[in-house]
Amino acid sequence: MSSPSNIKAMLTWRGSDADRMEQVRLNISGARIRAYGRIISAATDEYEAYSVSYELVTTNTGATRRLSVRMLKESGEISLDLSRDLDDRWMVQTPDSVVHSDFGGADTVDLWHSPFLKTLVVRRHAMEEGRDGIDIPVVELSLPSCSVDLIEKSYNFSGIGAQGGAATLTSARGSWDLVVDEYGLITEFPEVAQRI
Repeated sequence: MSSPSNIKAMLTWRGSDADRMEQVRLNISGARIRAYGRIISAATDEYEAYSVSYELVTTNTGATRRLSVRMLKESGEISLDLSRDLDDRWMVQTPDSVVHSDFGGADTVDLWHSPFLKTLVVRRHAMEEGRDGIDIPVVELSLPSCSVDLIEKSYNFSGIGAQGGAATLTSARGSWDLVVDEYGLITEFPEVAQRI
C-alpha cells in the first residue's frame, strides 16, 4: 500500500470518552509532514479543562524533527519543545529547563489522546515501508500533565489494505484497533476519538 505524495487537509476529531476535540491543518509532501493542531478538552473528574496547540515537523523519512506544544489551563500555561538533532538526540525544552536524552532510540512522538499523531507510525511504517507490524519506542507527552515518557508500542498492520482498514496498537495503556482511511490517516481511535 502506498500513500499519496501530497496531501493538504483540515481534519477534526470528536472525543468519545470526554468532551474533547482535536483539529489539525496538515501538509504532507512524500513522507514529510508539517501539521498545526489544537486539542480542547472540558474538565472531567480526573483533570481540569485545557487547550493545547501544537506544531509538528517531520523529516523527509517521516521521523519526528520537532514537536512544539503550548498548553493553557486555569492553573497556568506550559510550553514545551521536543526536538531531535542530527545525531538523533532529543532535547526537551521548557521555560525552566533543558533535558537531553536518546529516549531509547525513539524517533517518533505522540500526544496521548491525539488520533492525528497515531497516524505518524501508520503512514511511515505501514504505507511507506509496507511492513506488517512494528515494535517501536515512542516519546509520549501525556495530557494534561505534560509529562514526557518513553513508551514501547506495538503496531500490527495486517488489517490495512488499499482502501484503508485497521491497525492494532498495543501499549501499556491498552489495545485499540485504529481505523484508517486510504491515506493512512486515523478515522477512529476506539473509545477515545472519531473523525467528523
